[in-house]
Amino acid sequence: MKPDLKFQFAADMVANTIRVKREFAAPRQMVWDCYTRADLLDRWFAPKPLTTATKHMDFRVGGYWHFAMIDPAGTEYWSRQDFLAITPIDAFSARDCFTDATGEPNTALPASRFDLSFSDVPAGTLVGTLVTYASADDLQKVIDMGMKEGLASTLDRLDELLATLI
Repeated sequence: MKPDLKFQFAADMVANTIRVKREFAAPRQMVWDCYTRADLLDRWFAPKPLTTATKHMDFRVGGYWHFAMIDPAGTEYWSRQDFLAITPIDAFSARDCFTDATGEPNTALPASRFDLSFSDVPAGTLVGTLVTYASADDLQKVIDMGMKEGLASTLDRLDELLATLI
């Protein structure tokens, strides 16, 4: 029987933030690995029907993850996360931006800071995410781009992957 896993998404237009909480029925180390290892990220980090392909991953402070989300027609949507702080299996922070295939930031699209936390809960692991944007306009732009629906789909894919790893 699948546990009742919770997804919470709250945008704060005054603080320019999105707060997301999602529970997973898996041990914290396993969830952490899925967020920090390219071989696992490539298996879930995109909303359906997109796939993910890592070009570069160096998970350490000062390192970065450069990857593409690819739609079924083969169009690539590039992004980069630069890791700012890491506390193994508890938390990490990253600057996130859209890029081109070379990693050059696309300044026409909003950049953000992600602060993720991982904690034990009775059902397994709770991942909390605080996403901060430079302005309410940037926040509204990603909401209009489907951030809530895309993130919900992406996290469902992680849930599916975790079920195969347990």
